Amino acid sequence: MRRVVLATRNTGKVAELRRILADAALPVEIVGLEEFPQIGDVAETGLTFAENALLKAHAVAQRSGLPAVADDSGLCVDALNGMPGIFSARWSGTHGDDRANLDLLLAQVSDVPDGRRGAHFACAAALALPTGQERVAEGALHGSIIRAPRGTGGFGYDPVFVPEGETRTTAELTPQEKDAISHRGRAFRALVPILAEALVPE
Repeated sequence: MRRVVLATRNTGKVAELRRILADAALPVEIVGLEEFPQIGDVAETGLTFAENALLKAHAVAQRSGLPAVADDSGLCVDALNGMPGIFSARWSGTHGDDRANLDLLLAQVSDVPDGRRGAHFACAAALALPTGQERVAEGALHGSIIRAPRGTGGFGYDPVFVPEGETRTTAELTPQEKDAISHRGRAFRALVPILAEALVPE
């Protein structure tokens, strides 16, 4: 069983990747950064989701000596020219203040008509090996922004995002329903064959 570090302290994200790898029957043990307190935060200075994911994966692979997976994701709103994008987690100025980020976004698109409120969640998932090898997989979920939050599940912008073909927001979906269609789920599933090729001997 190969150990792979997921570059996050978000236990929900660790659980999500474990579920996806279990479904794929891949002999990989996923551990989060809570097992590596000596590894500090990595500055996300890239200009794209893929660049930020690779920065985190390489830093953790070098500091842990183990293969590392990292992801970067965000919401891209058509009427805002793709913003908040890589700045999604700190759109209001404070990193991780979900409510402030969401309120600011709704205010910025308040006069955008319903038919032009398209958006998508994007995610890049990167694998980096201590040798320096790297691979990236990407996933997206398209939908639209509603005018007021609905639902108590999920996090971030989930309460105002309705996926294509759905009437519920991503915050109203069950965790299993969200996993099946989410940008992160799609990126992580696309990473499975890459992990298999890189980590599992013939």
